[in-house]
Amino acid sequence: MNASQRHAVRFLLATGLLAMFAFAARSQDPPPQQDPSKTQQPTQKAQQPGSDQPVQQKDTVNPKNSKEDVEAIGNRSVSCHLQFFSLEKEMALGKSLAQEVEKSSKLIDDPIVTEYVNRVGQNLVRNSDAKVPFTIKVVDSDVINAFALPGGFFYVNSGLILRAQEESELAGVMAHEISHVTARHGTCQASKAEITQLAAIAGSFFIPYSLAGYAIYEGMNVAIPLTFLKFSRNSEREADFLGLQYMYKAGYDPNSYVTFFERLQADEKRHPGSIPKVFSTHPPTPERIENTQREIARILPARQEYIVTTSEFDQVKGRLRGIMFARKVTDARDKPTLRSKTEQSKKQPTSNDPNSTDDDRPTLKRRPDSQP
Repeated sequence: MNASQRHAVRFLLATGLLAMFAFAARSQDPPPQQDPSKTQQPTQKAQQPGSDQPVQQKDTVNPKNSKEDVEAIGNRSVSCHLQFFSLEKEMALGKSLAQEVEKSSKLIDDPIVTEYVNRVGQNLVRNSDAKVPFTIKVVDSDVINAFALPGGFFYVNSGLILRAQEESELAGVMAHEISHVTARHGTCQASKAEITQLAAIAGSFFIPYSLAGYAIYEGMNVAIPLTFLKFSRNSEREADFLGLQYMYKAGYDPNSYVTFFERLQADEKRHPGSIPKVFSTHPPTPERIENTQREIARILPARQEYIVTTSEFDQVKGRLRGIMFARKVTDARDKPTLRSKTEQSKKQPTSNDPNSTDDDRPTLKRRPDSQP
């Protein structure tokens, strides 16, 4: 790492730019091994916000600008205007942070699982407004989450893959995360932070480490500055808006984006605390779900068919479940066994007979009063 990169990492850590995004995106090429038997046609029934039925979509829409035009994806700019980082610096910054993440995380290295997840993600990326290449990896973690670092370094937790019931749900979560990168929310927040600090600390260009609080990211041993750990609601709303377009452009049913978070909400009601803390930062509230449904009806033209899931998704999910189970069995076997003092005493020999072959075998003696 050269001096400029170390400088960038120091600034990032000091300002708390390591903000983990949550959700992801997919591309325009044919989906991986599509199963025609599991596609879904758009419904034509009336849709009320918050209902369980798919959203009714118009045959034609009239986008107000390029940001609403799914046909303009890839030929438009969705990045924030206040930006002190060039794309090259942002990629270098993300690479340095990714190295730190991988030092303290365990990755899934199964070639079938990793190739599949990467292919799904790269398909979404090709159907997005991304200006940087993406590196996509799978983290061995039960936590239902995904996060992307600046510059396109993207991590999907195994817990998220196992919780998704269909490929389109996984694609929706990934699409949201890719949107954070395409809109450059991380470096945009860092740029705003630098202005704030420069205004507050006259003559100071860098924030001392002592001014940045740290926390442990849930499910990983990665130290994350608390400053700007959370994205604003406007950024989350924009990521929802763009993520819907990216998964739609890739051929997925956008309604799956809604159903996944509705199911998480139901899980939370049945088992409070089941939703990871990273999701509780910007929870999928009824208002957010309703806004998403309105955008589906307003800007996404109806299609004859959508990709809901594929047979390959089911196969990879089953394979990953086996990998996770084997890991837990191995971890349990490798853990030290604690034995109480009482249990140990029970294992002591009960006989001094050198010919004895079983120390735990009881010794039988005749009672004195029974002798003739």
